[in-house]
Amino acid sequence: MTRFMNSQILLEEMTFSEKMGLMEDLWNHLSRDKAGFTPPDWHGDILKIRKERIEAGDIGFTDWEVAKKEIRDRLS
Repeated sequence: MTRFMNSQILLEEMTFSEKMGLMEDLWNHLSRDKAGFTPPDWHGDILKIRKERIEAGDIGFTDWEVAKKEIRDRLS
């Protein structure tokens, strides 16, 4: 619990860009270790719906680096 509370204090002092970088680092770390994680059933349902929309031409893709820049631009 103490570590979490210290993290909260650090988060309050971080800039938005620092928080985004930390979130990316955390996600990269978590995504390397797949042990112990089972996605919930509704994730599969969402993926099925998205696949159907892609195949129907209703939605497309944006490059991840482009998407991150667009998000940062909107929030700054």
